[in-house]
Amino acid sequence: MVDYDSSWPVLFAEIAERVQTVFVGGPLVSVEHVGSTAVPGLSAKPIIDVDVVIPSRADLPDAITRLATLGYKHPGDLGITSREAFRSPTDAPLQNLYVCAEDSPELRRHLAFRDYLRADPNEARRYGQLKQQLAARHVADIDAYVNGKADFVKSVLEKAGAGA
Repeated sequence: MVDYDSSWPVLFAEIAERVQTVFVGGPLVSVEHVGSTAVPGLSAKPIIDVDVVIPSRADLPDAITRLATLGYKHPGDLGITSREAFRSPTDAPLQNLYVCAEDSPELRRHLAFRDYLRADPNEARRYGQLKQQLAARHVADIDAYVNGKADFVKSVLEKAGAGA
C-alpha cells in the first residue's frame, strides 16, 4: 500500500491509448480507470485497474483476439462471471485489466464505487485508512485483506445505489 501517486492517471492514459489502438473499427464502448488508483488522494496498491467496456458478451472473442495482439493473456473470469480477466504483457505498466460488457453488474459496481469515492473525499479518506490498517495487519494474507474491506465496499455501493 502506498500513498496516492499523481502518475497513476498518466499510466492509465498510456494503457488506454494502447488498448484503443487495437480496437479501431472494433467493439469498444470505453476504457475506464477503476479501483483505488482512479480516486485522487486515495492510497492504493500501485497497480492500475482497467475495465475495457465492450457492447455485449458476444463481442468477447473479438476482444480477446485484439488484446492478444498486445500480449494480453486471457485466463478466464477467475470466478467473477460478468468480468473477464487478462494478464498484461511484461513490458506494460503494472495493471489488472478486465473486459466487461456494458450491461455487466461488475462494471456497474466498479464505476459506482469509483464515482462515489471521487465525489466524497471524506469517504475516500476513510477507505484509505481502512486499507492501510488491513494491509499492515494482513501483510501476507490477501484474502483477509479483501474480506476486511467487504463491509465498507458494500456500504458504499448501497449509498451509491449499486447494491452489493
